[in-house]
Amino acid sequence: MHPSDSDRPSPNDRDTPDDDDVIIRATGVTVSFGEKTILDNLDLDVRRGEILGFVGPSGAGKSVLLRTILGLNPKQAGTIEILGTDYERADDAERLAVERRWGVLFQHGALFSSLTVLENIQVPMREYLDLSPGLMEELARLKIDLVGLAPDAADKFPSELSGGMIKRAALARALALDPDIVFLDEPTSGLDPIGAADFDQLIMTLRDTLGLTVYMVTHDLDSLFQACDRIAVLGERKVLVEGPLSMMLEFDHPWVHSYFRGKRARTIVQPTQTANAPVGAA
Repeated sequence: MHPSDSDRPSPNDRDTPDDDDVIIRATGVTVSFGEKTILDNLDLDVRRGEILGFVGPSGAGKSVLLRTILGLNPKQAGTIEILGTDYERADDAERLAVERRWGVLFQHGALFSSLTVLENIQVPMREYLDLSPGLMEELARLKIDLVGLAPDAADKFPSELSGGMIKRAALARALALDPDIVFLDEPTSGLDPIGAADFDQLIMTLRDTLGLTVYMVTHDLDSLFQACDRIAVLGERKVLVEGPLSMMLEFDHPWVHSYFRGKRARTIVQPTQTANAPVGAA
């Protein structure tokens, strides 16, 4: 038996962080397309300085919520506050101020194919900042170094890059404006296990050194275990549960149990477990 909606923890049942610690707050968010409701009265807090992993079944609405937070999808109800600003109700100047404080890495990188890596990184700078060409080039090269790309990657086009290099170049563009928040949409998809682990480590290092808050949509169990401070699970059109990995393992819901304790989860070992007692071994 899995718990009814009234039995499941909600954002109001958890320890509620101070408002100063919440960098994104979604309250009562409902999103529909035609007669189909994708998100229904959804609540979610993202805390300053954390890496939040956002997971759920395919088609559940993870990307819909991400796009709604970014103002790309309309919502029918609820509020979304980013850095204390209700983005939907903000005027143009307030929106611009918020947009300059976030960066986005889309699932496949979304680099402009006709621009070099250096030019791709400069796109947000040209849109939001008034900088000389020389300063933009210097800053873009710093971002290239920051994400672990070789200096000669600056002059390459996306078609000349490997999958891992595309992800890093796209991350460098997301960091172009020195944001407070970085949104990552399936950042390790298409990477081999070593490349994915290296990318996770890069994200953790950047969070620690730059003080970033990271909102990561992912299906990668290794990323959830290695990189994420908390996890939020989307299902039944709302957040079913959010918290550390230990809470995911204890939560009694068919999809959550299958995902975190199923066959593919057997290699994930809790810090309190030994390698001889993997999750899912029963």
